[in-house]
Amino acid sequence: MGIARTGPGGRRESDQERLNRLWGELLREVRVALAAVQLLFAFLLAVAFTPLFSALGDADRALYVASLMLGAAATGVLIAPVGIHRMVTGRGLKYEAARWASRLTLMGLVLLLCMVALALLLVLRSVAALGDTTALVMAAAVVVGLTLCWLVPAAVMRHGSGPAPEGGQDPKKSGQDPKESPAGQG
Repeated sequence: MGIARTGPGGRRESDQERLNRLWGELLREVRVALAAVQLLFAFLLAVAFTPLFSALGDADRALYVASLMLGAAATGVLIAPVGIHRMVTGRGLKYEAARWASRLTLMGLVLLLCMVALALLLVLRSVAALGDTTALVMAAAVVVGLTLCWLVPAAVMRHGSGPAPEGGQDPKKSGQDPKESPAGQG
C-alpha cells in the first residue's frame, strides 16, 4: 500500500487512511447540507396547512409543488450516501461508495439550490407581493450568489489542480509536483 502526501503540513497517510478520512469528511458535509434541506422542506410542507395557501393562484401552486418535489428529491439524494455506506460496508467497496456518495452529494446540492430558488420566488411573488419581474430578478440574484459560493470556487480549484495521480500514488514517485496533486490538497 502506497503512502500519499496530503495536507499543507505534508501529512503522510496510506491510501486506506486517506480514503477513510475523505469518507468521513464527505459524511460530515452531507450532514450540513441535509440539515438545510430538511429545514426548508419542513417549512414547505407546513405551508399547505396555512390560510394563505388557499389564496394562491395556479402559477404559485405550481411553484409550490415544484419546490416541494425538489425538496423531496434533495432529501432523498442527500440521504443516499448513508444507504450506500450501509449496503456495501465490509465488502471492500469503499472507494466506489465514496465516488458515488460524492456525486450524489453534488447532485443534492444542485437540487437544494433549485429548491431554494423556487421557494424564494414563491415567497417573493405571493407573500412579499412583488411584481413577477422583480421577484424573478431577486430570486435569480440569490441563485447566482449561491452558485458563486457553492460551486464556482470548487470548479476553479479542480480545473487548476491538474490530473489526479493514478491509484493514490505518491505524486513525487509518479513524477508529478505534489502541489498540483489533489492528494496534496488534503
